[in-house]
Amino acid sequence: MSVETRSLPRVVIVGYPNAGKSTLFNRLLGRKKALVHSLPGMTRDFIAGEARLGERRIELVDTGGFLDSPAEPFSVEVKAKAWAAAKSADVVILLLDGQRGLLPVEEDLLRSLRKLGRPFVVAVNKIDTDAARPELAEYYRLGAPRLLFVSAEHKRGLGALEEAVASLLPPPREGEEDAGPRPLRIAVIGRTNVGKSSLVNRLCGEERAIVSEIPGTTRDSTDVLIRRGSKSYLLVDTAGIRRFGKVADERESAGVIKARKNIPLADVLCLVLDVTEFPARQDGTVAALALDSGKPLIIALNKWDLVHEEDVVMEEVERALWSRLDFVNYAPLIPVSALTGRHVTRILEEAERVFRNGRKMIGTAVLNKFVAVLNSEHPPMTRRGRRFSIKYMTQKTVLPPTFAAFASVREPMAPAYEKYLIQRMRREFGFEGSPIRILLRGPKLKG
Repeated sequence: MSVETRSLPRVVIVGYPNAGKSTLFNRLLGRKKALVHSLPGMTRDFIAGEARLGERRIELVDTGGFLDSPAEPFSVEVKAKAWAAAKSADVVILLLDGQRGLLPVEEDLLRSLRKLGRPFVVAVNKIDTDAARPELAEYYRLGAPRLLFVSAEHKRGLGALEEAVASLLPPPREGEEDAGPRPLRIAVIGRTNVGKSSLVNRLCGEERAIVSEIPGTTRDSTDVLIRRGSKSYLLVDTAGIRRFGKVADERESAGVIKARKNIPLADVLCLVLDVTEFPARQDGTVAALALDSGKPLIIALNKWDLVHEEDVVMEEVERALWSRLDFVNYAPLIPVSALTGRHVTRILEEAERVFRNGRKMIGTAVLNKFVAVLNSEHPPMTRRGRRFSIKYMTQKTVLPPTFAAFASVREPMAPAYEKYLIQRMRREFGFEGSPIRILLRGPKLKG
């Protein structure tokens, strides 16, 4: 698999918990992307986004806080990933908490950054007023070549910070500004522990997300921009969606909420299922969210490497799956293995295909020919069992394809017939992977 995960210069924010890294990340990005919470340990994985510093486009990365704490089960992994991000950076922003005072471990971190050899800026955060500056003498003794005082919360000093970072960026790389069209945004969704983060890591070729058997490991949405040839994709690894009664704490709850909010922002949804233990009840919950969103959908059957193919054929898997999730049977199935890498690139290919399908516009003349055949062969039926005819049909919107059917009655269509009609339209016009919505228009039925 040939994928490129970088083209823009990378600016990485590091620091200890609650220094305000995610708040600064959101400010520099220009939108609220990273979750911000008063409890430490909200951010665990890389959280990346594209930002602008003057005329330069950059990849801005928020990292988990450096913390050695037995109370935080992933403190070692979080610290390792933050340090790996710093090693890959073109410029590092070391963010310190100006209200907390300088910590000895932060001095150690600064010394480590010097040894790393990456250009860096030290920003002292939470300096909300000028009156606080005279009390910051301890920060000057750090001897940092670039020491700035900012307030991410109140947007103070951010202009100077941006200028300092921009001055340290390397010269533009070839093709840096020729990024092409907007990347296809694929939200990877599913219940906990089905392998979402493993799939994202496999696709991007580096461990951007922490993988664990502990439910709720992923708390925020982790974005990874990858390029494959001339095409680019933005993978969004979301927190596992489960009932709030099963959520461990406020931070995980916030992650679940963020995951739900990411669904309508995606271009395509990739629902990940564990082929060894599906369909679970929570799989149905997530699938229903996908259906309600109206987004094109693909289903990745993960852990296929654990299935003995001589004993299990795809038809058997489909029967088991559609017995519980028949309402999303429009989604193509992709047997994959995050462990071995089998078929994982098909996720990108199928995502692109179903997105194209969801954007199709069918002309009114073509639709009316279809309607004429429909009325002749299998006329529509209302919930009350009365036959009626569709006079004409027109497509209103795309994503999802939505049609207005002007009929001889305005009575709810029988659910079984509506299902039949949607399936027939999907086959006829090539809407695989996309839900279809039909709005019935016409006079009310009398009597």
